[in-house]
Amino acid sequence: MRRLLLAVAVICFGSLFASVASAQDTFQVFGGYSYLRQTVAVESTILCPGPPCPVTTANYHPNLNGWELSGTYNAYKWFGLTADFSGHYGTVQGSSDHVQTYLFGPQVHLPGPVSPFAHVLIGGAHETIGANETTPVIPVSGNAFAVAVGAGIDIQVASFVSLRPIQLDYLVTRFGSSTQNQPRASAGVVFHF
Repeated sequence: MRRLLLAVAVICFGSLFASVASAQDTFQVFGGYSYLRQTVAVESTILCPGPPCPVTTANYHPNLNGWELSGTYNAYKWFGLTADFSGHYGTVQGSSDHVQTYLFGPQVHLPGPVSPFAHVLIGGAHETIGANETTPVIPVSGNAFAVAVGAGIDIQVASFVSLRPIQLDYLVTRFGSSTQNQPRASAGVVFHF
């Protein structure tokens, strides 16, 4: 009986391994560094002798560094569905600035050792600007609609690993009552399953 169970287990494991090997590149997982040139409207108060103190708004473009993680299910040889998450961190006027995105959408690519791709991703973003004792920045936190349109290239270095030297996205968010147009650049490693 044990030999029969062992034989069944070996056959099941072998067929599972063969199906995974033949379905290579059904899933892709990307992880790496990401840069965001953010557009942010900062509200601050001018120091005055008594209330009410006037509030001023100015646009800044801080350079934020962070990470990006995405997963793509390739439904067809050239078409997939992508879930993309990122976090970018830095400072604006001396206050901490954090932007996280969560985006989903279709991605098309040309399969091969050098594989260019393009995607349109829709979702949301969360932004937090912290308070700082030395600057009169008013802290803010909020969620917004976000869209990213972009393209990149993957270069295969092994059967299950590719390098992504560049991915460029045009990220549009809608915080407050204004639209922010921001470039995002990423690079990292892609694992194929």
